[in-house]
Amino acid sequence: MADMEYERSEHGTVHIADEVIQIIAGLATSEVEGVAGMSGSLAGGLTESLTGRKNLAKGVKVQFTEDDRSCVVEISVVLQFGVNIPDTSFHIQERVKESIESMTGLTVDGVNVRVVGVVFQSEKDKLTDADHFVGVEHSPQL
Repeated sequence: MADMEYERSEHGTVHIADEVIQIIAGLATSEVEGVAGMSGSLAGGLTESLTGRKNLAKGVKVQFTEDDRSCVVEISVVLQFGVNIPDTSFHIQERVKESIESMTGLTVDGVNVRVVGVVFQSEKDKLTDADHFVGVEHSPQL
């Protein structure tokens, strides 16, 4: 993908790298309740494992239109089990569109959400949630 040439003025041009749009979309998606994670390629997951850094652009593809003033975003997500998938996907679309448009001035023509999996709440999370109830004690005999 080529970077987007954003503005030409008497002072020069501004280029926004595709990865910037991907990171904005990834962060916006991760903020939506019910999103467990993003799903990217094997290479992206391997890079994340080797570097130990979270790849915020993982699972996000951006396509610019010919005039470079609008784009279509494709997002692959893993949701938490039990959420309403259409509602959560709609919230992702709204959040991503709003974030990209407000931060870059681009017009987002579409946000396509692809749900590639659901995850169950881990046992550790269940214990953490259970601890929030008053009077719950963990007994080793149980």
